[in-house]
Amino acid sequence: MSAEEPDPLLSGELTLVGRITDASNATLVCDAVWGESIVRCVYKPIRGERALWDFPDGTLAGREYASYLVSEQLGWSVIPHTVLREGPFGRGMVQRWVDTADRRGDGTVGPDLVDICAPDAVPEGWFEILQAIDMDGEPIVLIHADDPRLQRMAVLDILINNADRKGGHALEGLDGSVYGVDHGICLHTENKLRTVLWGWAGTEVPGVLIGDIAGLISSLEGDFGAQLGEYITSDEVVALYERAVDLLDAPVMPRPNGRRPIPWPAF
Repeated sequence: MSAEEPDPLLSGELTLVGRITDASNATLVCDAVWGESIVRCVYKPIRGERALWDFPDGTLAGREYASYLVSEQLGWSVIPHTVLREGPFGRGMVQRWVDTADRRGDGTVGPDLVDICAPDAVPEGWFEILQAIDMDGEPIVLIHADDPRLQRMAVLDILINNADRKGGHALEGLDGSVYGVDHGICLHTENKLRTVLWGWAGTEVPGVLIGDIAGLISSLEGDFGAQLGEYITSDEVVALYERAVDLLDAPVMPRPNGRRPIPWPAF
């Protein structure tokens, strides 16, 4: 798509294809159609958001968009292209669909980037996050890859204070990138980090990411802070700024606290 062509996600007609029925909020699969351009996307109308006790009603779509803006400001492109717009069921978030790589398509049996396996089947170099017992009484472990693409997502989650990084929210695209989805409960002022990506806890944040975090801080001191203020509160913008400053001053991945550090269900 050239710079002169409209963005189908923003300007195209949304045609309903289906619904993701196991999502907590109304999550619709659509095609955004503009002329000959068709982009598969996810549409989450604000009116379909479930009320939460700790997040203001009707704010989840804005938080998804604000999280996308932070990812883009960092230059990380962790979150797929996302817009806020009107749709068939009112205003909501629209996000490009991610076609995922089939890690078992070559006939081998290999784990996804975040997965569950038997204790004796953990691949070398992968992190064991949680031990549990399945419904048949067999031991299992929650694991994730030691992958720099995934660690960058984990650092983004620290910055945006992601309260719901489930295993199914980390997608490996066909383009070789790793994308995070479902950021409706992010950017709260209180510490709510809940994630399955604890494998790097206590280790230093990769140096290649530090300069990007410094750039984010500078942008928040300028016009970017005001831009985010259109979608989250001023206190939440300040909290984001303080998290970035704290991480830059002490660039170490946090350790889980004792208050439910993993979202449930984990996928």
